[in-house]
Amino acid sequence: MLIGYKKRLSSMPPPTILYYLPMAPSISLFKSRDVAVIGAGAAGLVAARELRREGHKVVVFERERQVGGTWVYTPTVETDPLGSDPSRHIVHSSLYASLRTNLPREVMGFLDYPFVSTGEPHRDPRRFPGHREVSLYLKDFAVGFGLSELIRFETEVVYAGLVEDDKWRVKSRSGNDAAIDVEEIFDAVVVCNGHYTEPRLAEIPGIDAWPGKHMHSHNYRIPEPFRDQVVVLIGGAASAVDISMDIAQVAKAVHIASRSVEAGILEKLSGNAVDNMWLHPMIESVQKDGTVIFYDGSVVLADVILHCTGYKYHFPFLDTSGIVTVDDNRVGPLYKHIFPPHLAPGLSFVGLLWKVLPFPMFEFQSKWIAGALSGRIGLPSQEEMMADVSAFYLSLEASDTPKHYTHNLADSQFEYDDWLALECGIPGVEEWRKKMYQATAKNRKARPDKYRDEWEDEDLMLEAQKDFARCRPNGAGDN
Repeated sequence: MLIGYKKRLSSMPPPTILYYLPMAPSISLFKSRDVAVIGAGAAGLVAARELRREGHKVVVFERERQVGGTWVYTPTVETDPLGSDPSRHIVHSSLYASLRTNLPREVMGFLDYPFVSTGEPHRDPRRFPGHREVSLYLKDFAVGFGLSELIRFETEVVYAGLVEDDKWRVKSRSGNDAAIDVEEIFDAVVVCNGHYTEPRLAEIPGIDAWPGKHMHSHNYRIPEPFRDQVVVLIGGAASAVDISMDIAQVAKAVHIASRSVEAGILEKLSGNAVDNMWLHPMIESVQKDGTVIFYDGSVVLADVILHCTGYKYHFPFLDTSGIVTVDDNRVGPLYKHIFPPHLAPGLSFVGLLWKVLPFPMFEFQSKWIAGALSGRIGLPSQEEMMADVSAFYLSLEASDTPKHYTHNLADSQFEYDDWLALECGIPGVEEWRKKMYQATAKNRKARPDKYRDEWEDEDLMLEAQKDFARCRPNGAGDN
């Protein structure tokens, strides 16, 4: 999806910025604001750091008892396997036990806090580590920058709404006393609550009468419950590839229904990796006798249908009087996927984008938000921002991009990152990081079952290590 950042980088006027100083808020010209950050995952942590660096007063609300957000694994699953019952007890994480990163650790880390192996015996030294290693990295980041003192753990935001004088009323509820809501006023709210909790489900004709088990990958943890069963898995993205291979170890058969651009990967898997996986087009319907009918006319008698179909953006706490809406997974209107023009800079979102290199992008977004709130970085007028949003939406329509792909940045992510960096007056994404990301994508397509342990980009690994050597140990210590 082409957004046009590359073209605009070469033609746009210099950004509205005075100069870049990490501690610039000490100068009285800039404003210090009281900011509420919702969520202490990767996005919330780096947002808190950048806001504090800019001189703002920060409170981070985290409903769990530790940092890490979606990277905190739990074997617990929800009582509703589809995750569609609004009254269910919500489990935040969607991690499965076997999950390893699908990106090398060199590219994953924050820009000044490399994600390198610590060498400690309890840590995962692999280049594509398991989920626990990422969780520990985020904990190290929080400790290294003294962020824990900003976080209220086991505290859920139940309401955030605009009041007079462009202030925000935030109501929170502590897990220790759910009967009491604490109400506070902030100058700004930064939403960092993630988007891997509220499942999106495929529409399947006949599913209400189908006798088999019906679930979403949000509630998948281990393959053992699928032993000797016939499983139909819907989806073609990273989690679908991983989970299909995971389940195929114990299942009688795994049938993958996909219309994804990643179907080539799935075809390679079903053809080469194992002998009990088959690739199909999407499901046309299911029947009362347990059969699943695909659009090519093939039929399978299945025990389980597993949706690996992604998630919904969900902000049940947020009240903008209809200014910000979620329409078919388009959160908008948002200028550059961050600011609602009519509420900027008081309300912002970090981490909505997908098919991207997330942690560095969160960092660029957070730096821009922090600078905009202090007044160090100027934003366009409301009218100019709305015109930009409208032009973006028109470009999606012209390219027949589905509305629910609005926040899929695909091949434009580094142009977007570099645009943000230019606005902030800082260097953009390192060239080795861009090349390594692309090399990994190519390797993943060529050998989807082996790319995490076999690669050919050692030259880029050396460039990364040289870059990391110029950082202080893990970049920490500069609050």
